[in-house]
Amino acid sequence: MTTETSRTGTIPVDFVRAAVVLATETGVDLSSCLRAADIDERTLARDDMRLTTEQVTAFTRATWQLTGDELVGLGSEPVRRGTFRVICLTLIHCPDLGTALTRMNDVIRVFPGVPQSMLLRGEHTTRLEIEPTTTLLATRVSPASAEIASRLQTDFLLILWHRFSAWLVGRRVKLTAVEMPYAMPGTAAARTYDDIFGARVSFGSDVAALEFETSILRSPIVQNEDSLDDYLRESPNLLFSERDYGSSAASLVRRVLETGARGRTATATDIADVLSVSAPHLRRLLRQEGTSLGELREEVLRDMAVAGLGRGESVDELSARLGFSEPSAFRRAFKRWTGATPGAYR
Repeated sequence: MTTETSRTGTIPVDFVRAAVVLATETGVDLSSCLRAADIDERTLARDDMRLTTEQVTAFTRATWQLTGDELVGLGSEPVRRGTFRVICLTLIHCPDLGTALTRMNDVIRVFPGVPQSMLLRGEHTTRLEIEPTTTLLATRVSPASAEIASRLQTDFLLILWHRFSAWLVGRRVKLTAVEMPYAMPGTAAARTYDDIFGARVSFGSDVAALEFETSILRSPIVQNEDSLDDYLRESPNLLFSERDYGSSAASLVRRVLETGARGRTATATDIADVLSVSAPHLRRLLRQEGTSLGELREEVLRDMAVAGLGRGESVDELSARLGFSEPSAFRRAFKRWTGATPGAYR
């Protein structure tokens, strides 16, 4: 996805807050990185706050610069700057995705701190298993912080290798399963994971893993060193902003809403027509996935509103663009979504 509306998704504050907590416990001050991303202490302290992809990208780049660690403190030891680029350069000239992922398993073993992976090929499906590296970190921080670091590192790595694989071959890598080695973080959060990966995510597994059809491994690598340089210049913004839409009803509805199918006023019938299904069937599918058109509409509008405020749009502008009858209605909705007024959130 490359349209502006496709990059309005927001990110829970947990990722940045965890990095700050871990850094503080290990004696590193990330206050300058927070300032670079225009994130204040009040924002970090609130569980309901969300950040734009631009803010998280700015924070991550500043942290890379300050600490020289490409895992922003989430691993057992720092991963030196430039490590990911070197790994990518060893993959970009492979003939196909299967060769690239096999080489990746071998190459990352020589880089200290880089989480190891294992590619398990089957006749019909293949698994890419990731082993987070937080064992040594657990000796330097509190148990609660070490657990958060392990979870965030797992999320980051699975998203990274899934989306980078898709970029290498220039096509969607459809997942048949995603496994997380920690407890489900709640129904709403679980739906977010399903949307991120385009597949139902299971929690409480023995290992962190992506599973996909073995046939995708034959897909040729279509990128080169020039396009890799472009990709890395955008890093990690593309990782945070590009959503890999799956075929679930919720994912498809979200895409229709984000790309502007009559905005806030789009009815179930409008969206069902776009998806070539009946409105009752669409509602039934959404119920089966534990959500509704109203919930999805609110999530999309919330993300667009947070992103708009982050870009400096006024309440009046956002109210009109998102289809509210008047600015006061937008303010009430924003307070309901985030627990804060637009002015306080900004």
